[in-house]
Amino acid sequence: MSQHILVLGATGKTGRRITDRLISGGHRVRPGSRSAAVPFDWADTATWDAVLAGVDAVYVSYHPDLAVPGSAEATGALAAAANRAGVARLVLLSGRGEPGAQAAEQAVRAAFPAATVVRASWFNQNFSEGHLLQPVLDGTVALPVGDVPEPFVDTDDIAEIATAALVDRRHAGELHEVTGPRALTFAQAVAEIAEAAGRPVEFVQVSADEYLAAAADQVPADTLWLLRHLFLEVLDGRNVHPTDGVARALGRPPRDFADYVRETAATGVWSAVPVP
Repeated sequence: MSQHILVLGATGKTGRRITDRLISGGHRVRPGSRSAAVPFDWADTATWDAVLAGVDAVYVSYHPDLAVPGSAEATGALAAAANRAGVARLVLLSGRGEPGAQAAEQAVRAAFPAATVVRASWFNQNFSEGHLLQPVLDGTVALPVGDVPEPFVDTDDIAEIATAALVDRRHAGELHEVTGPRALTFAQAVAEIAEAAGRPVEFVQVSADEYLAAAADQVPADTLWLLRHLFLEVLDGRNVHPTDGVARALGRPPRDFADYVRETAATGVWSAVPVP
């Protein structure tokens, strides 16, 4: 049966994939953004009732991240509005090992007890669609992180789980903590990318001050704060162990980082040669 689903962050790494899956499944998607036909703005609660009207489910991806102050209050208020609007299902994208994200989970669950939470580790696609793409193309990925491994998760796995939860009540109330099948250090991840891309890409560990100084001209101040939080607090070893969340949700193993690297390298996205 066709359903009408609101996707917040519909152009993001997960939202875009969820939108494609929903449309392929015959569902109607209402994108949630300030420029959409029915506009949505996190900072303007007056836009919320209209965008929630008549939808069966909503995917909540908070920008820029649930780690930022005020995210729990905003997502909890949206969940309450969705409940009042008669929305049947709500899926929240959350971050693994982030106290701010878990506060948002609690706020959402308090307002919408049947919400499904997808709590994800670091995305594979940050290397090909996010802020780490340009460093890969430049040949040097310099980050303030050492030998702490991370079980990188693929956004296609996240999207498949979220899509299922948006259209099927069997996921109501579930917490899906999702990772890849193995943990790699950032140096190991970059080495796998270099081998698959067939070009030299090195990982260099730098101090937080060096990293943030280099990033200051490229990202806004609030993003700098978020990067400091992610690299100095979340990547401290708390998330090193993979989970069985993908297997429990989908009945299959999670996508391995090597599969992501091989398929992404074949697209040519890492093949560009930097201009001298």
